[in-house]
Amino acid sequence: MSDLTQLLRRDLPASIVVFLIAIPLSLGIAAASGAPLFAGLVAAVVGGVVAGALGGAPLQVSGPAAGLTVIVAGAVADFGFAGTAAIVAVAGLVQILLGASRLGRAALALSPAVVHGMLAGIGLVIALSQVHVLLGGAPQSSAWHNLRDLPAQIATHHGLSAGLGLLTIAILILWPRLVRISLLPAALVAVVSVTVLAHVTGADVARVRLPDEPLAELVTPVWPDAPLRQITVAVLTIALVASVESLLSAVAVDRMHDGPRANLNRELVAQGTANTVSGLLGGLPVTGVIVRSSTNVAAGARTRASAIMHGVWVAGFVLLCAGLLERIPMAVLAAVLIVVGLRLVSLAQIRTYARHRELPTYLVTALGVVAVDLLTGVALGMVTAAVLILWRLTRCEIRTVQRAPGQWLVTISGTLAFIESARLAREFAALPEGEEVDVELHLDYLDHGAFETIRDWREAYQKAGGQVRIREVHDSWFSRATSGRLGEAKSTPRLLGSWSRWQSLDLQRRDAMAAGIAEFERTVAPLVRPHLATLARDGQRPEQLFITCADSRVVPNLITGSGPGDLFCVRNVGNLVPAHGRSSGDASVGAAIEYAVDVLGVTTITVCGHSGCGAVRALISGAAAPGSSLGDWLALAGTEFTDPADEERCCTDNVLQQLANLRTHPVVRAAEAAGRLRLTGMYFDLAEARMYEVDPLLGAHRPVHTPAA
Repeated sequence: MSDLTQLLRRDLPASIVVFLIAIPLSLGIAAASGAPLFAGLVAAVVGGVVAGALGGAPLQVSGPAAGLTVIVAGAVADFGFAGTAAIVAVAGLVQILLGASRLGRAALALSPAVVHGMLAGIGLVIALSQVHVLLGGAPQSSAWHNLRDLPAQIATHHGLSAGLGLLTIAILILWPRLVRISLLPAALVAVVSVTVLAHVTGADVARVRLPDEPLAELVTPVWPDAPLRQITVAVLTIALVASVESLLSAVAVDRMHDGPRANLNRELVAQGTANTVSGLLGGLPVTGVIVRSSTNVAAGARTRASAIMHGVWVAGFVLLCAGLLERIPMAVLAAVLIVVGLRLVSLAQIRTYARHRELPTYLVTALGVVAVDLLTGVALGMVTAAVLILWRLTRCEIRTVQRAPGQWLVTISGTLAFIESARLAREFAALPEGEEVDVELHLDYLDHGAFETIRDWREAYQKAGGQVRIREVHDSWFSRATSGRLGEAKSTPRLLGSWSRWQSLDLQRRDAMAAGIAEFERTVAPLVRPHLATLARDGQRPEQLFITCADSRVVPNLITGSGPGDLFCVRNVGNLVPAHGRSSGDASVGAAIEYAVDVLGVTTITVCGHSGCGAVRALISGAAAPGSSLGDWLALAGTEFTDPADEERCCTDNVLQQLANLRTHPVVRAAEAAGRLRLTGMYFDLAEARMYEVDPLLGAHRPVHTPAA
């Protein structure tokens, strides 16, 4: 698809959908912030054009955000709007410095529970204030005062504006459930339909007021007449909250599409530039907005052109059709903001944080924002998160189970530090004397004090006639402490190392596999059993066919970080794919390819070679005797080496040839032509433990993953 065709078919329709959402939200956020309504539209235009053109997240849409409403309202109350505009411009410069310093990722170090708790608190503050507007009253100075006065506001007589607001809320809630048309977003339908109703009935209600000559009414920023410390706090608050919200939105949008990934530092510079421009033009602060961004992706946008055009449409509509906007009742905008605010309190997020035991952080942050102010709420949330981390770091799980008469199992998991020594000693003291005790350690850390507690108890228990066996899973903290090497680098985790890494040589000679199976069933099976049970019930749906060598040093699931159900594997000597019709009596590879493509519906086939491949060496040297099974098999490779002296290049040449052989299979050709299948070549360097992608044109290889600088 050409760039122009993509623009017309994808980005143009998406930009119109986002534009239709942006208009009512921008007006409502400005109203809730106590700013001129026109300031919200200025921010929408600047966010779309400036942040859209410069941003590092092409599909993210920027504009005024509900998450900054409380902060801006406080700034307007303290400094006036002209002073707030100056603060926004300076906050943008701070964001540019953060992005230029490559601190984009650092902003994501803030606990998501704190961020989402902050947004939930802001959402409640917005909803509490706008309920008063919807009911015909005026919002109070704080969330507490709004909550205190709400019963009296509800009890008073309400005019037609309250009815229009309630009707707007009903449409916003019911429309997405009844109508599945993405081109007609609920916010647009609600605002337009209720506004038309108010106009037709001649309702005497407060409506939007915009300047007659918008360009002549742009607010000129004025440096606030306030203490520098107060101004600095406001600047940093807007800069940091806007940055975190934009970056979290960019990361979330990345998960919604398969296009280019976000460059967070570039995105931060773009957001800062947009805020500086918006402030200088008298607009609200700008952030990446997840509501508009997710709509943009869902509407089919493919490039940044959609975000830019949406800003252009907003500007054109304001300049040419401002009269239509002035027909919108203020109660309708209040209703939109009530729904937006309450949706910032996500029940799904609350359940997630409850499962991950981070709900206290979320709740403390949200309640702090509502009860005191935003900075206090965030500070309380961060303190709560730090306390929970410290508590977890000093806690471990100790379980004691009697497996049979006279046999006990003590399982210790997590971090075992000296602070747990007293509890550990109590658990050991409760064991009957003179019996067999297995102590199983699943530790991510063991300090010397806790080590001495275990060691001293073992010695005393054995002297009293008991037997103690200590087993370590995943790591060897206790063994290293016993040999005086506790501070040394970690050894290979048991489940990642080979038998020789953790079994005695005598055990290997007897039956290493049986011991390995026993280890799996004892330590790993309980963890993977629920997932395997699901696969057993629902069947396999692997994402790709992975063809690699039978070499014992190549472990597909280990080097790809995959698990049960992810890879449909074919392994043979030399990772060969015989060309279609040249199976030499062995059709197993062809059968696997047909099954993977036609039955399983894999979307990728990967051929993975590796360094030091014995099959490639045999092909280079001609060591495989003609007529032998190995010789007959390697003859199917069809590989011609460009540089036989370069073994690494020969391995990658072999991968490319097998990809060519793959394309001789009809099912592969048909699926690839239909766009349902992608072929890739990989090369695994054993010594580096690193995977490379093989360039199909040059035969050279480059790292699949390049660590960030």
